[in-house]
Amino acid sequence: MSIRLLLADDELQIGRLLKAVLESEGYAIQIATDGQIALDLVARWRPDLVLIELRLPVVDGYEVCRRVRDWSQVPIIVLTVCDGEDEKVALLDMGADDYLTKPFSVRELLARIRVALRHGARLYRDGGSVVTFGSLQIDRARRLVTDDGHELRLTPTEYNLLVLLSGHAGNVLTHRMILRTIWGPHSENDLNTLRVFVTQLRRKIEANPASPTLIITEPGVGYRFRPPDR
Repeated sequence: MSIRLLLADDELQIGRLLKAVLESEGYAIQIATDGQIALDLVARWRPDLVLIELRLPVVDGYEVCRRVRDWSQVPIIVLTVCDGEDEKVALLDMGADDYLTKPFSVRELLARIRVALRHGARLYRDGGSVVTFGSLQIDRARRLVTDDGHELRLTPTEYNLLVLLSGHAGNVLTHRMILRTIWGPHSENDLNTLRVFVTQLRRKIEANPASPTLIITEPGVGYRFRPPDR
């Protein structure tokens, strides 16, 4: 059975182009030309992933994300022409898993779709207590992290930060979301504390902390844990 992708975009030319590209990759595609149609299709068709333009008629993309997140964990990738940091933070906090700024390459879109689908699949299966990213292994049952078999001495906060970021591998987590999860709602604006702990964690898990390849900074937005290529 083909993986089902819902594309919500009212630009017909873009819709036809993306539909042809995605179908050529083996995906089954439905197109929604306004937000209400998108909501109806999410409920009836149950797609495996949603691609959504923010500026939809009838119901805008922000509201679609918010309503879908009330009852579903389907991965959502937002397609937007705006490169503003405030907008990106708002849509990620509202429940989107990732975003792509128009214009984007087909290659990048396909890569983001694969990452989001992998993350979505993890939500519905028991992947066990041990997860591996290249030479880095996280044993959540034992709260043990090793790199190439050697134990890494992480503080409890560093460990919790690593588990949070790696648990959403490939997706952007906003500063606010990370701070709220690790330190509580009273710390949502304490960016300096977050930067200090990210720096400390990078020193312990990155081959070159000055040029990180695992914990990637999304300027003004948050951080993305990028698994190494297998």
